[in-house]
Order: sequence, then C-alpha cells, then structure tokens
Amino acid sequence: MTTDTDGTAGDHAKRMARKKIARERLMRGKSGRKGLLIVHTGSGKGKSSAAFGMVIRCIGHGLKTGVVQFIKGARDTAERRVLSDFPGLVTFLAMGEGFTWETQSRDRDMATAQRAWEMAESLLADSTYHMVVLDELNVSLRYKHLPLEQVLIAILARPSTQHVVITGRNAPQELLTAADLVTEMCLVRHHFRNGIIAQPGIEY
Repeated sequence: MTTDTDGTAGDHAKRMARKKIARERLMRGKSGRKGLLIVHTGSGKGKSSAAFGMVIRCIGHGLKTGVVQFIKGARDTAERRVLSDFPGLVTFLAMGEGFTWETQSRDRDMATAQRAWEMAESLLADSTYHMVVLDELNVSLRYKHLPLEQVLIAILARPSTQHVVITGRNAPQELLTAADLVTEMCLVRHHFRNGIIAQPGIEY
C-alpha cells in the first residue's frame, strides 16, 4: 500500500519524522511576543480581505480592534455592517470618500486623509486596542496626502503589544523596511478585465 506518489507508507513515515524533528528545531527558542507591524500590498486582490480576517480572529479571542478606512467609506460594505455588530470589540471608522478619480479634488482628498489619520493616531495611542487596521493607508501615502515620517513615528511609538495592519498598493519602501511581516498580493488573473463588475460578497 502506498500513501502518495513518492513511495511506500514506510518512506512517508520517515520523511514526516524528519520534518517533525526539523520543525521542532526551528521552533526551539521562539517564545517571544510583540506587537507586529504587518503590511499587505501588491497589485492582487485580497489585501483588505486578509486584514478583516484577522479582525474576525481578534473578535473570536475577545480582543479589541480598531479599523480606519482611508479611501473606502462612500460605499456601504458588508464588512462594515458585520463588524459594527460588535461595538464592544470593534471600532469601525469608514473615513474615506472614494478614490481620487471619484473625488476629483486633491485638497479634499488631503483633508479627508488628515481627518482619518487623526482618528488613527488616537487608536494607535490607546493600549486597549489589541489590533489597529489602517485600510488603504498605502494609497494615501502614495499620493502624499499624509507625511510618511509623521505616520511612521506614530506607528513605531504605539503600545508595545499592539498589532498594526496596513493595506493598499504601492507601500512605500520605508514602511516595508519597518514592517515585521510583509505580504505582496500578486495579480495573476482578475475577472474585472473580462467585463465583470464588483459584486457583493466578493468585492464588498
């Protein structure tokens, strides 16, 4: 009897035993905890969705989470509706007015980003928040709606156990350098290019 295409059940057991030893060696001495700076960037879909998945995990653990949306906000979204049902655990602030091609005003975009950042700063300074999600902050940084140095100072000065998740394309290199965990979503194929519009349950 074989377990896979690589050999017999005995071969498989030996490989798994070696993997187990290697894994235990890797994990040995890794017991530290700290607040992580996490960045989701890249051209592919799923950056915000992954962040909201972590918010759901925090809810499951009874941990307080804050969400500030820098671009999104003009459109009602399912994640806002669902997460707003946990007022004791989630602070959800949809501060955006839409993408730059929708607002057509740089001054207005900068003012909106500044208001969102003021709310973000208050969450970042509050040690009761286990996690703070700054959704699409990278877009505001890319268009220089906010000063990058000011953002980095506040993020790095946050409580030591607080996690921060930042999403959006084109994350600046300084932010990537400061981050503990960076994931780049790579676009392979997108239905939008075949004429399929944004749909409930998929994009919002």
